[in-house]
Amino acid sequence: MNFYTLSLFPNLINDSLKEGIIKNAIKNKHIKLYNYDLREFGVGKHKQLDDTSYGGGPGMILKPEPIFEAVQHIKHSNNITNCPIILMSPQGKVLKQSIAKNFITETDLIIISGRYEGVDQRVISNLITHEISIGDYILSGGELPTAIFIEVLSRTIPGVLGNKESLSDESLNNNKIKYPVYTKPKSFKGMDVPEVLLSGNHEQISKWRLKNSDINTKIKRPDLI
Repeated sequence: MNFYTLSLFPNLINDSLKEGIIKNAIKNKHIKLYNYDLREFGVGKHKQLDDTSYGGGPGMILKPEPIFEAVQHIKHSNNITNCPIILMSPQGKVLKQSIAKNFITETDLIIISGRYEGVDQRVISNLITHEISIGDYILSGGELPTAIFIEVLSRTIPGVLGNKESLSDESLNNNKIKYPVYTKPKSFKGMDVPEVLLSGNHEQISKWRLKNSDINTKIKRPDLI
């Protein structure tokens, strides 16, 4: 899968994804990441990117011309005919595992990071195919949400995690919270690992995990039920 990001601060995205699983996914060619700087497509000799809002109001609005030109450049330079164009925005649908899975069959994704007081509506109405939010709170820009979206989606790509069980076993993958996990030592300050996990009986361990996953979900995330 090819990710093409467009933002004012591409290094924020790159730095967030240059280690760990995504680094290995790029190295092993499961994904490719191309970060474009919106400043290169600014208007006029001063490369203007934003302007005041018609009708008044605080803050600046990202202009439509640079974004349209940048998206056209990305498509032309990479021989992309059609692909989802995503705007990371607090107005979008809140990112869930199920939303990320909707993009798993795509070859190319263009992801735009919002900034300032927002993006000119003509971009949203005529260019954007999906608006996605990472939660009901405000950040300075869409770069970190872009990095989060890329990692969430990348983890669903076959081969990225290395172990097929890793993804199926994670919290929220099946709309459930993960069961409690333990490691060595068996006993710590009088707190013991449940005996069933030490038994070697995989059927009983599986039942215990399923039961405790259900309990965790009911207590911590009843909204998922």
